[in-house]
Amino acid sequence: MGFRDKVGKNDIAVAGEWLFRFVLIGIIAGGGAVIFHYLCGLGMHYFLDLMAGYRPSAPAGEHLLLPNSETSLNRWMLLILPAIGGIFSGWLVYTFAPEAEGHGTDAAIDAYHHKGGKIRARIPFIKTIASTITLTTGGSGGREGPIAQIGAGFGSFLADKLKLSARERRIMMAAGIGAGVGSIFRAPLAGALFAAEVLYRDPDFESEVIIPAGISSVVAYCTFCLVFGWGSLFDSPNFKFQNPLELGPYLVLAGVLVVTAILYIKVFYGVVDIFKKLKIPNHLKPAVGGLLTGIVGFFLPYTLAFGYGMAQKAIFNQLAISTLIALAIGKIFTTSFSIGSGGSGGVFGPSVVIGGAMGGAVGKIFHIFIPTIVTHPGSFVIVGMAGFFAAASNTPISTIIFISEMTNSYHLLLPSLMVCSICYLLSQRWTIFENQVKSRIDSPAHAGEFMMDILQTIKVGDLRNHIKDVRCVNENMPFSEFKKIFSSTKQHYFPVMNADGNFSGIFSSTDIREVIFTQHIEQLVVMRDIMTTDLIYTNASEDLNAVLFKLTQKNIDALPVVEKDNQGTLVGLIYRRDIISFYNEHIKKIKDHVSG
Repeated sequence: MGFRDKVGKNDIAVAGEWLFRFVLIGIIAGGGAVIFHYLCGLGMHYFLDLMAGYRPSAPAGEHLLLPNSETSLNRWMLLILPAIGGIFSGWLVYTFAPEAEGHGTDAAIDAYHHKGGKIRARIPFIKTIASTITLTTGGSGGREGPIAQIGAGFGSFLADKLKLSARERRIMMAAGIGAGVGSIFRAPLAGALFAAEVLYRDPDFESEVIIPAGISSVVAYCTFCLVFGWGSLFDSPNFKFQNPLELGPYLVLAGVLVVTAILYIKVFYGVVDIFKKLKIPNHLKPAVGGLLTGIVGFFLPYTLAFGYGMAQKAIFNQLAISTLIALAIGKIFTTSFSIGSGGSGGVFGPSVVIGGAMGGAVGKIFHIFIPTIVTHPGSFVIVGMAGFFAAASNTPISTIIFISEMTNSYHLLLPSLMVCSICYLLSQRWTIFENQVKSRIDSPAHAGEFMMDILQTIKVGDLRNHIKDVRCVNENMPFSEFKKIFSSTKQHYFPVMNADGNFSGIFSSTDIREVIFTQHIEQLVVMRDIMTTDLIYTNASEDLNAVLFKLTQKNIDALPVVEKDNQGTLVGLIYRRDIISFYNEHIKKIKDHVSG
């Protein structure tokens, strides 16, 4: 049983036990976010600042841990620094935990669906260190990947220590994802919804995850903010949607975001494929990716590292159109080179910057031509952030909440809802999270549950064409006479009728083994002596789940079907293989109907 089932018993002690676990996950995830944030701040100071003289601007909600140095910008150091980071990051990952490569959220999704929520205990530690090295030496990526794995890894670890079921482990792992993401982006509600929504491509939620992830996310958010202060990640003017005519430009924005998101996904996985085929040791591949990142950064330094400061400037309309477009396109390539080559980091953070930059460019263009309708290009930055990630990740609902919480801007919910919905509908075929499954019915984690649910909706009467007419024998028939029948049939189960023609027993070909190989008793044995009277049977109104349970319980392959109001009247036999065949056909029809 999972969290929801146990709480349903109104057992306060059990509810308190689960609450304690989710609070503990939140504390660990929030503490992990604090440590990771400190590591990133120190790394940015000692690598990018002191070594390369590059000091990327920060969003309004973040402050420097150490004062900036007086080092002047050295573009040549900026060119090779990501490659140096790639060498160390690649060695660390491929030596100790190869599954920690790439963006961590996708690995957590894979663990949820295919590994029973299991994440090796070392993964969060390796992911944290490797991501710190990748991101603070100029690699482009987000912080949510390693933080998601810290929370998910602890949830999985705690479930193992408590010897919980696979279902309970998955719930605790997903709660860790929500806690990690909600804390690092200061968006606790969105973190909980994201953990439940990101698992699927369809607009489907893992409902049993939302409450646990909500509890853990709130605790993690509070833990993080107690150290770094309260408030949203980005600051924004008091944007308001007040002109319905502005929906036209927002509609154009949605189209631009879809095209950009598809480009992002294609470039990212194109780079992944190229590096998989590259005939060099795996631990050197992130260094090559880092060098390519450095080449882009040599010309466009603002495409390196996180880029949140550039998104902050775009919100306040402080960047030119050419800079915004260069930021978006450059960020696509630096992220693909940094993470797609085997480096470590997240893909949500760069998506915020890319979407915001494209939104800002579209908003500024419309502001030039129709300034009375598009009065604030910065609002397009915020809506662009939401729409782009909705298109890239198939998570329209949580993304709207994410951006609203991150920017403290709730008056743009209406255009954000429209843009995210359109972006999602137009880009369902693509996703940056390749381990997402289509829906709950396609998840191996729910295979047994759905089979049971569906079987409970199908009655034996629905399979009337599959109920087999079989040869019955009289309970007074001598075994010697039955031998003649048995030699001419492939039937395995034989119902037995009494003198009144009522169903009274059954036996199988296995039951006659002792008699058929014992000489001189054939004339003495009648079928009443062989049959079993401890009957289990079914009728037309019983569901297939109950039938399969009976078949499994008795380890038999067929079950007698009798009339509901007269158990002595035999209708026929229903076989296990026909039930499974009917179920498979039923599922195929459901999938064909959905896809059609």
